[in-house]
Amino acid sequence: MTAVVMKGISKAFGGVKALDNVDFAVMLGEIHALLGGNGAGKSTILKVLNGVHRPDAGTIVVGGVALTTHTPEASRAAGIAMNFQEMSLIPTLSVAQNIFLTREARTARGFLDDAACEKKAAEIFAMLEVKVDPKAVVGTLGAGQKQLTEIAKAISQSSKVLILDEPSTALAVSDVDRLFTFLRKLKAQGVAVIYVSHRMDEIARIADRATILRDGKHVITAPLSDLPIDTMIEHIVGKRSKGLADVQRGAVTRGEVLLEARSLSGVHKPHDVSFALHRGEVLGLAGLLGSGRSSLARVIAGIEPATAGELRIRGEVVSIRKPADAIQAGVALVPEARATQGIIPAHSVASNIVLAVLNRISAKGVVDRAKAQKITDNMIAQLQIKTASRDHAVSTLSGGNQQKVVIGKWLATDPDILVLDEPTAGIDIGSKSEIIRLVRDLAAQGKGIVMISSELSELLTACDRILVMADGRAHQMIDRATLDDPAEPDLGHRLQAAERQLQIEIQKALSQETPHG
Repeated sequence: MTAVVMKGISKAFGGVKALDNVDFAVMLGEIHALLGGNGAGKSTILKVLNGVHRPDAGTIVVGGVALTTHTPEASRAAGIAMNFQEMSLIPTLSVAQNIFLTREARTARGFLDDAACEKKAAEIFAMLEVKVDPKAVVGTLGAGQKQLTEIAKAISQSSKVLILDEPSTALAVSDVDRLFTFLRKLKAQGVAVIYVSHRMDEIARIADRATILRDGKHVITAPLSDLPIDTMIEHIVGKRSKGLADVQRGAVTRGEVLLEARSLSGVHKPHDVSFALHRGEVLGLAGLLGSGRSSLARVIAGIEPATAGELRIRGEVVSIRKPADAIQAGVALVPEARATQGIIPAHSVASNIVLAVLNRISAKGVVDRAKAQKITDNMIAQLQIKTASRDHAVSTLSGGNQQKVVIGKWLATDPDILVLDEPTAGIDIGSKSEIIRLVRDLAAQGKGIVMISSELSELLTACDRILVMADGRAHQMIDRATLDDPAEPDLGHRLQAAERQLQIEIQKALSQETPHG
């Protein structure tokens, strides 16, 4: 019997179709994997089912009853519970208070009964066979215990449909095993479990069937027996790479070693990472959410402290304790969160671009306007920023041009080493190609570039070597050229095949992860 039937679901955000006429059905008593790359529409369709988003078109039937009101309360009343990938916990409340938020136990006189909630929470953790203190304040917990609290919150609703969105991201291997044992018990009780994960080895172990989405469209639904890992990867990747196939990578002239990490570790991540970045080279960091890529970038840029190992710049050991130390050493980080960390949207293009060099172009607190204009005009020309003038607010620019302003701001500091964290996130394919061409040009000018991207096709287009990371550790350094099939004349097909190969290497790294506590 079907637990959920979604038919013809469409959803657009600002004119961009996140879901396009998608069908999705889940049976009672099955564990159904929902798969797809970044931006495939997985989280959107689950938020539609959970009532967070209202569909623009389509129908939803849960347990044979049409869902006509699209709110979280209506979905919960229909028996749907979901944990959220981005975690919806309130850090100042206890574990038990978070689990039963808005569903608190009450005393006979109507007061909140924390003790009863703590007892129920303890029972859930005992069922999962994991140790989490129901009285602990969530803000004091590590990532793994927060993830278990999020899962317990979903389980506590005794629902008929349980949605788990990337539940294992921060879990130790032993905790994943216990979660799977518990999910099999729920399945035996007739609960429908929708399981989202990028980890193919997990999917192969736990799921009965899988649905794969790509670019907001339904690709295939099939039993796991018909979907070996390489077939899953093929469906997930599809022909998404084609838009970048025309970017010319060009030959690389590698110079001296600019940046070297030796057994570098951070507070939580990375762990014992070593690599060398040469002048004129683009080095990619590949891995899933939680692999430690951004943590490594933050340690290099002085945002987070290194706890072990050393960094060398041009052969000299450097101590980078704060961002100013990194800038002084010729390192600049273009952060992932463009809107909150990269630009001041209401300010002009000029004031954003000179933000990181104000001390160099000011005297007694007064900015030299001629110098500021010269730097800005140089960056607008060099990066081909499309703006009506240097005085226009950055908020009036397209996403791709806003990103160029962020890159221009840091290029103005004249760094030798540029660390780019998801530089093409949230921008259209045309702008992505421009940013990647810019990255290649900067490398050709002698910069050393570390680039993080969740889009494997972008890493393959931009990078000369790729370091595969999982669980905070470096697993393998891959020379980009070794992923190419020179016998394949079609550049789009060649990029697609390389993407499949890199996806397989990431999955191998995940399967070699060491258990952590």
